Amino acid sequence: MPEQSLPEIQRNFAVDLFNLTWDLMEKSDRSQAETDQMIQAAHASRYHWGMVGEPVNLARGEWQVSRVYTILQRSDPCLYHAKRCLQITLDNDLHDFDLAFAYEAIARANLLAGDTTETEKFISLAKEAGEAIEDKADRDYFMTELSTIKY
Repeated sequence: MPEQSLPEIQRNFAVDLFNLTWDLMEKSDRSQAETDQMIQAAHASRYHWGMVGEPVNLARGEWQVSRVYTILQRSDPCLYHAKRCLQITLDNDLHDFDLAFAYEAIARANLLAGDTTETEKFISLAKEAGEAIEDKADRDYFMTELSTIKY
């Protein structure tokens, strides 16, 4: 087996930890240990993307960390990471799926924080960005996710 370079190892960690986090997010009967693992895996994935990833990986990593905190009903870290996601997205001129989900993250975070005015604003921005997603399957998936924000 060929030896991997440190960047290759970090990329593998980033991907594997992202996928582990996703699996744990979808689990309906998570134990406390699995919840702790989900938090740590999300942050570790984002850390490794910070070492070897492109801006799109950083934005998606911040989105995932924010979503973890949405699931856990922790508004402060949720809003922090949603704002980081949006800032990275805007600073790097990311569009399509990524822009729509950055706005979605901010909308969810504001709802969790109890700010319905900001929630409505970012739902509107998310919907507008979502309608511009080129791939129909991605657009449909996004719109389904956006519709789960209830206030």
